[in-house]
Amino acid sequence: MSEVHVKENESIDSALKRFKRSCAKAGVLAEVRKREHYESPSVKRRKKSEAARKNKNKRFH
Repeated sequence: MSEVHVKENESIDSALKRFKRSCAKAGVLAEVRKREHYESPSVKRRKKSEAARKNKNKRFH
């Protein structure tokens, strides 16, 4: 759970920006997207394999 304490004389916009950044660092949105729908184990394996292949290509180019 991401938590941000609003500092004295801090605008709501900057506090919201800090909150969004902390959520992104914690991986909250990625986790929500991952849990949005069920994926069978075979689909998970295929996606993981494709991601690994993509990352390997990025490193060599």
